[in-house]
Amino acid sequence: MNSSDDELVLRIKRDLADSYDEELELEMEDQNLDELAGALQDTESAQYKESRRLYFRELFRMQGELVKLQDWVVKKGLKVVILFEGRDAAGKGGVIKRITQRLNPRVCRVAALPAPNLREQTQWYFQRYVAHLPGAGEMVLFDRSWYNRAGVEKVMGFCTDEQYEEFFRTVPEFEKMLVRSGIQLIKYWFSISDEEQHLRFLGRIHDPLKQWKLSPMDLESRRRWEEYTKAKEIMLERTHIPEAPWWVVQGVDKKKGRLNCIHHLLSQIPYDEIEHPTVVLPPRERREDYVRQPVPQEIMVPEVY
Repeated sequence: MNSSDDELVLRIKRDLADSYDEELELEMEDQNLDELAGALQDTESAQYKESRRLYFRELFRMQGELVKLQDWVVKKGLKVVILFEGRDAAGKGGVIKRITQRLNPRVCRVAALPAPNLREQTQWYFQRYVAHLPGAGEMVLFDRSWYNRAGVEKVMGFCTDEQYEEFFRTVPEFEKMLVRSGIQLIKYWFSISDEEQHLRFLGRIHDPLKQWKLSPMDLESRRRWEEYTKAKEIMLERTHIPEAPWWVVQGVDKKKGRLNCIHHLLSQIPYDEIEHPTVVLPPRERREDYVRQPVPQEIMVPEVY
């Protein structure tokens, strides 16, 4: 191997490391208050360092399995819907990021719907969610879902008692229809403690990069913790059906919660690795009459770094 080959291998390794740095960047978002304050510095325990190594090792391994699952979904034309529900700051967004991080967004996409507009408020309740359901060979992850009605809408008074009861009459039949149509529906509830949510809200308040995550609705949900607890208990009791059962993820420890959720998800969809033909780069064609034109300097992005 000559020096140019060595340089090529080195550049490929650096590019691979750069892709893994995406995960490290996400981890920076998850630093707790002690880390933000610099309290840990270089005094991290050996146990903490080992748990962190285990986390990354298992995460990267299971992300590799998610790629195989994605290939299987495409090959077999499966239709998969995964719902992520839970209290504010319970970790739904974190696990969704890790699931989708290495996947093709044309195959695996996220649906995070805003509050319904005036027109949508007059539609059949499930109508705006139906538009985001998958076709063959697709996975859709709902970052909150039609269960808004059983949670925030009930607690905050955004729906009437009649609408609330109609939701519970309708949602089991709606989900059974989805399953009969060939959609695999998986529902996760992320559970955290009162104390942990309090800590995470403080973290968002004191982190300028996270303050956007705290809406007035989030703050009000904190005040109404017990009302949300009651609404959650009713929701799980009345919508846990054989065709689409609920699965509860313990999310107090973010990293363990992510690994446990991804591990469970992989177990819910039987898959095999799809064999792909060996990829070979074709030689680039070179033409004697081609002359590359210089890019005008005025349209170049300044190289500040």
